[in-house]
Amino acid sequence: MAIPSTVFKAQATGNDFVMYHDPEGVWQPTDEETRWLCDRHFGVGADGLLRLTEPRYVSDLSAEQRKECARGGATWFMDYRNADGSLAEMCGNGTRAITFMARRLGLTDADGTLRLGTRGGVKIIRPNTDHPELGDDVFTVDMGTFLRGDLGGHRVTIPEVMGMGPGTYVDMGNPHIVVVVGDDRKIPDGHGEIGSDDERGNTLRALLRDTTLPDVPALDLSRKPVVEPALPHGKNVEFVRISEYSTEEDRGAATMRVHERGVGETLSCGTGLCATAITLQALTGVRHWRITVPGGLLQVDVDERTSRVWLTGPAHITGSMALEPR
Repeated sequence: MAIPSTVFKAQATGNDFVMYHDPEGVWQPTDEETRWLCDRHFGVGADGLLRLTEPRYVSDLSAEQRKECARGGATWFMDYRNADGSLAEMCGNGTRAITFMARRLGLTDADGTLRLGTRGGVKIIRPNTDHPELGDDVFTVDMGTFLRGDLGGHRVTIPEVMGMGPGTYVDMGNPHIVVVVGDDRKIPDGHGEIGSDDERGNTLRALLRDTTLPDVPALDLSRKPVVEPALPHGKNVEFVRISEYSTEEDRGAATMRVHERGVGETLSCGTGLCATAITLQALTGVRHWRITVPGGLLQVDVDERTSRVWLTGPAHITGSMALEPR
């Protein structure tokens, strides 16, 4: 078995993982082992598998990717696999969970910071203070730069669910499509209405009026959403409802659900939260968002000038376990 005998179980706002430390690069899992470990009935159960190792021990990395890790000061690499065994470029919640483990193992800097290599680039994770709303063991992740496509440039449907919605493409190192749903008459911007007849407000109103999908709580995400034009390597799809926002206070609140590529619906998705906040910033001008997912509450901060985004939320190790030989 290409898995060590002891693994950890962790979760970050309900996005749960099996993870382990592989300092010598001898525990590279097979697709079948990943699917077994992540199976919720026959294995440990998780949305994905996290392996913490050195970049030189990750077989699919190119020489340039290894050089990028070196340039970014990333001694350690998050080798992430989805529950179906497929490789994934990035996982925002996973970076916090694996940093929690790295801190326990004494692998972070003295202040708890970790520069972590991923297939989506080097990410910097810093411990934060415990927060009355976000929870204990909070970390802030510098998620790096993003790329956003045209607002509403894709058409999203869900098999056997009535309606469609315009979706916005966001590249977070992995691909996302964000669909804003809800009633455009029920979103106050601090003045009781959307925008003030500006271009952003008009775009948001138009997208909401074109959306005929059910509201976030009523969506059936047991089936994989269909995106047109399709993306070549699959996608994560986020559905978000704005609860409120204030352009004067530069803050907003929203609720999100997500269907993750290679997994299905999950309780949270870090890169999906970032893609959502990026889309909402483009539609409202608001840079600071509190977003509620089924697994909890997170903070996302967007800087559109530099195309950077930061994700803040908790992570916890729920236990360690000894695996039986297979």
